[in-house]
Amino acid sequence: MEAKSDSSSSFPPGIIKKSLLVIFVNGFLAWAYQAACPPPPKKIGSPDGPPITNPRIKLRDGRHLSYREYGVPKEVAKYKIIYVHGFDSNKHFAVIATSASSTLIEELGIHIVSYDRPGYGESDPNPNQTLKSSALDIEELADQLGLGSKFYVVGFSMGGQLTWTCLNYIPHRLAGATLIAPVINYWWPRLPLKLSQEAYSKQFVEDQWSLRVAHYLPWLTYWWNTQRFFPSSTLIANSPDILSPQDIQLLPKFTAGRAPLLEGQIRQQGEYESLHRDLNIGFGTWEFDPLDIENPFPNNEGSVDIWMGDDDKIVPVTLQRYIAKQLPWINYHELKGAGHLFPYADGISDAILKALLLADKKKYLKGGGDRQCSNVVQSLVFTTAHKELEEEFINEINKAGDGREKQLHREKSMEKKEI
Repeated sequence: MEAKSDSSSSFPPGIIKKSLLVIFVNGFLAWAYQAACPPPPKKIGSPDGPPITNPRIKLRDGRHLSYREYGVPKEVAKYKIIYVHGFDSNKHFAVIATSASSTLIEELGIHIVSYDRPGYGESDPNPNQTLKSSALDIEELADQLGLGSKFYVVGFSMGGQLTWTCLNYIPHRLAGATLIAPVINYWWPRLPLKLSQEAYSKQFVEDQWSLRVAHYLPWLTYWWNTQRFFPSSTLIANSPDILSPQDIQLLPKFTAGRAPLLEGQIRQQGEYESLHRDLNIGFGTWEFDPLDIENPFPNNEGSVDIWMGDDDKIVPVTLQRYIAKQLPWINYHELKGAGHLFPYADGISDAILKALLLADKKKYLKGGGDRQCSNVVQSLVFTTAHKELEEEFINEINKAGDGREKQLHREKSMEKKEI
């Protein structure tokens, strides 16, 4: 009598191998999906979430923006500024407010509002965030806080990208704007391909890959920056390699005000809603090209300034120079020997504020006047005679303004004589 064959022999070997392959692939895809999906954000003010420690406004769509105020009370302020923080930062680190002299703030009557961008600090995330929505958040913040029909915007680093969005979407609300070491998207259409590629190739390899993922595969940004197989962003890792010699000198000032408690608030809702979404929007496909923006102040009623260090290891100065050349209505200030943290150098924040807020006088600097201002500020970076140079800076502006006023008076007198 024949023995019964093993039941497994009824399955051909090929079928078994294919089945195992399908199981493996499905298991891998399930793991990949879970790895690529970020955890839900920790809701601010919820029983299990971070507490609310600063005032917040409620936006039209129900989200909240947290903010902090600096300077003189807004009721008596002559100049009202909204400060836009950079990557991996928040409202507590408004360099122009914390580094500028209190004397200047009081004498000029400056009120500064610094806010947490969506997903950072104590501001709710915006799952539908776009460049335009970011500009409209700023406009609504100004309206709810009663900053008036026009206000100034100052953006540092990636906050500079949002300053571009304000210039594009709400130029009618701006009295002036300053971009400090503004981060550049290498995929802006009007940047020359060769120039952009050269600048991109000089970035650290890990940063090149992080930006590629953010631009081409944004749904993988969370996984890429949390996996351990390949090196991720040097910025997220706080690598010292991105610091210039001057940045290293300024590091004590940069870290002085970053108390552990305040530092911990930056990513408290999760890295995806703060850092990773920031990368996806900042280096994704933009809704507009900054190089297409027209002069928001054709009658010189305000100004737009870009401040840049020529030794910045994060933002390529070559691309910044090209942008400034293509947009001649921008006042471009390039600081020799300066890195990315130059606003923390003594006197620099004062100079930045003076250049922005005293634009009505600065506009009369003809025949290289802007270069004169920049040269004065360049020497501020490493010199010890900061106060004297700041006085020289403002005196040049005042003299230029007085000279222009005298010229206008003479022209009017001549017109009367001709009549």
